[in-house]
Amino acid sequence: MMDEMTQRMKVLTECDGVPGHEGAVRAQMKSYLEPLSEELVMDRLGSVFGVKTGLAGGPKVMLAGHLDEIGFMVTQITPKGFLRFNQLGGWWAHNVLSHRVKVKTRKGEYIGIIGSKPPHVLEAEERTKVMKLKDLYIDIGAKDEADAKEMGVRPGDWVVPVSDFFTMRDGELWAGKALDNRSGCSLAVEILSRLQNEQHPNVIYAGATVQEEVGLRGAGTAANLIQPDVAFALDVGIAHDTPGSESNPMKCNMGDGPLVLIFDASMIPNTALRDLVIDTAEDLGISVQFDAITGGTTDGGRIHTSGIGCPTLSVGFATRYIHSHNSVMSKSDFSQAADLLTAVIKKLDRETVDKLIG
Repeated sequence: MMDEMTQRMKVLTECDGVPGHEGAVRAQMKSYLEPLSEELVMDRLGSVFGVKTGLAGGPKVMLAGHLDEIGFMVTQITPKGFLRFNQLGGWWAHNVLSHRVKVKTRKGEYIGIIGSKPPHVLEAEERTKVMKLKDLYIDIGAKDEADAKEMGVRPGDWVVPVSDFFTMRDGELWAGKALDNRSGCSLAVEILSRLQNEQHPNVIYAGATVQEEVGLRGAGTAANLIQPDVAFALDVGIAHDTPGSESNPMKCNMGDGPLVLIFDASMIPNTALRDLVIDTAEDLGISVQFDAITGGTTDGGRIHTSGIGCPTLSVGFATRYIHSHNSVMSKSDFSQAADLLTAVIKKLDRETVDKLIG
């Protein structure tokens, strides 16, 4: 029997929603947010947030996961009925060879296989070649181009990984597709749930944006809608605890506590907000890990420059094998992140928020 947090992660990760096609995930998030919120607010791209008032007129605190997962878009049907595609979000081609995908068309969805050559026919130079996504294709079993079109396939149709949610180590670890970033979506719901019968000196906007994986697009429109005074981007981080990562200067281990991103390609977080989170973690006895990345970013990159500026911090979980069909993260990291941010939110009164930029 799965507990409530695990069941919610299963449901969210098994929803399909790539950038620009987040409808099913949004509907599921709305079903979680509505019972916990006074109202739901949405921007015109499809980002959705539940509102919970602790103190009317208090600071607006934005908790933002993102609805979309990485996937693909069909760009061409070859004469023999194979599908060429573009990536939606960042993929490494070797992570997708021979994997199953779902192609979503106007006539329904079809299971496809991303084609690869058997090793028996590889030339010597091919064995060491780094594959490129532009050279790959999807096989949906079509006889030819006309057959694929009859099946309903059109350029612009979207494609999503096939991977069911599962647990490891007797439920201690969560695994499957779309942990990036249904875990952030679920964390927003979890925090809102924990605040239901608690006093807090602010107004919470908890939910998720759209199209993060293709340029933080929903983060900009959602922040324009909410106009937050302080914000947390809830997202996965990179676990550096697997073979081959020993040389990485950052030591981020799955299961060793929530992750605070101290630098990324688009945001230097607010120092006072960072310190408030760290100090609160110490008070709670929660171990916090830190990461700094130069080749990636989160919704915080767009939120912190919205309006006249917004103190923002990215908080998440060290996660293995992100941007692939199967990622792995720790349930305890998730639960501790919820404990930590719930406690921080209770401290974010007007005086404290004003001092973040003092």
